[in-house]
Amino acid sequence: MLVNKSIISNIKSIIANSKDSAIRAVDHQRTLMYWHIGKRIFEEEQQGKDRADYGKFLTKYISEELEPEYGSGFSKRQIELFRQFYRTFPNTNTLYSQLSWSQYKIIIRLESQDKIDFYIAETVKNNWTVRQLERQIYSSLYERLLLSNDKENVLAVARNEKQSSDAKEIIKDPMFLEFLGLKREASYYERDLESAIITHLQDFLLELGNGFSFVARQKRIHIESDEFFVDLVFYNRILHCFVIIEIKTAKLTHQDIGQLQMYVNYYDRIEKLSHENPTIGILLCANKNDAVVKFTLPEGQKQIFASQYELYLPTEKQLLEEVSKEMESFEKKDQKSE
Repeated sequence: MLVNKSIISNIKSIIANSKDSAIRAVDHQRTLMYWHIGKRIFEEEQQGKDRADYGKFLTKYISEELEPEYGSGFSKRQIELFRQFYRTFPNTNTLYSQLSWSQYKIIIRLESQDKIDFYIAETVKNNWTVRQLERQIYSSLYERLLLSNDKENVLAVARNEKQSSDAKEIIKDPMFLEFLGLKREASYYERDLESAIITHLQDFLLELGNGFSFVARQKRIHIESDEFFVDLVFYNRILHCFVIIEIKTAKLTHQDIGQLQMYVNYYDRIEKLSHENPTIGILLCANKNDAVVKFTLPEGQKQIFASQYELYLPTEKQLLEEVSKEMESFEKKDQKSE
């Protein structure tokens, strides 16, 4: 008797999906439980005469009563997190079932509501794992996007309230490539960096941002009798265009920009379909000179970008410097608008 062999794979898929749904449902109920505990603690705390002292006493008392019976998940630190969770999200309707408790624990440590809104929206939209969310926060994604965009625009794109129409709303500078495992002090060739990117393609796509998909590596193109090889080719479904990346491990030169411009022109005239937008070119370089980029390209051009890559995540000091730059930028904008 012949049996359709796909039935087994279909049933396995049903089982896997059901298990995933059950795990998410249980985790969401756990998240709601912690929210309700935090709410009850907060309400009780407000009745204390000296709220600061009473709050410390209360969380310690609750932990001592619950931890022996329910385990380390109800330690004093965890009890304080439940209270902080409720204070950050006082309305249960603002909680997302797509986010796990582990992700909420990371998010409630953020210092501003704008950051919280941004990382929640991006996590839901991109289905980030806990590790991916942590990595994006530690790599200062929000601040990097703010360097080339205003706050309202960054939040609107994250929430899907508007679609990106300009490449600079997506492309980051610098890009952090710590996941490649390359040593800062070691010398390596462009092919080494390219190979490491392909090996860690999923992480690289995460760093590139929303809407990117891989197309080709060392794409061969013929221009009459000459043959050239494009390092990396991607496509962005949000911008509806090809994105060409050229890797430079040495300092950026005007010849590098000219070479990338030629590749962009080729894709625009040969590969691009009539309904697609102009090709974007990114020079991923170890050291860039913004003045060289500025004077090599025509004013107002929106197709060629230079992005410096870093092999390590920023330190706490560097993150604070980025935040300071962000605040100074906002203050200058406010002063101009007055």
